[in-house]
This record gives sequence, C-alpha cells and structure tokens, in this order.
Amino acid sequence: MSHTASPRTGPAPAPRGRIGTGFSPVPHRYRLYLCAGCPRSRQVAAALALLGIEDSVGVTVLAEDTAAPGRTELRLAYEAADHHFDGTAAAPALVDTWSGRVVRDHTPDILDDLRFLAAHPAFRTGS
Repeated sequence: MSHTASPRTGPAPAPRGRIGTGFSPVPHRYRLYLCAGCPRSRQVAAALALLGIEDSVGVTVLAEDTAAPGRTELRLAYEAADHHFDGTAAAPALVDTWSGRVVRDHTPDILDDLRFLAAHPAFRTGS
C-alpha cells in the first residue's frame, strides 16, 4: 500500500535555524534578503553596518514588486528549508548559501544571529 502525504492544512512553519546551532559561523556563508521600503529590512541593514560585518554577509535588496529579481532565489531558499513550503517568502530573511536554506525570517532572531556573527573570532579577524 502506497502512502501519500496529506496536504498541509495550516500555515507553513517558520524557519527555526540559528547560527551556532546547526549553522556554523563562517564569513561569506550567509546572505540577507531585504525588501526595499521595509522598516524591518532597514533595521537589519543598519545593524549589519553597525556591527561591521557587511563585507562578510551578502545582501540582496528586493524590490517591492513580487516579480522582481531575487524573489525566485528567496522562494527556492524557503522551499529548501521546507519541501512543502506554501507560505509567503518574506523578507528580511537570512539564508545559508551552502545549503540554500532559509535560516531565519524573524527580525529579532536575525539581529541576534548578526550579533553572534560579529562577536565570533572568524568575523573579527577581518575575513
């Protein structure tokens, strides 16, 4: 008897990865997807600059148009994190470029992860 997966009936779960637990703190491994005009994205961009790690974490700024370049890559990162993802590919989002998966899309957690990266010896060496 074959088993088929039931369709999801609720919202897609939020990505719950964290840098330091499952995702190692390596310079140039992560990319932030930010949305032009989004206050949360501006907050994340400001923190990245204040922490001095903007050269070690890539950034893609998405236009507000959902068909704009970069949206497909972000959508694929959400699908890599959850194969049956059917939610909104939201920004800001922190993506692990090695696995292609979204690590987090919750702004306070992204800010915590950026602070963790900035404090890590690999990021303090000017890598």
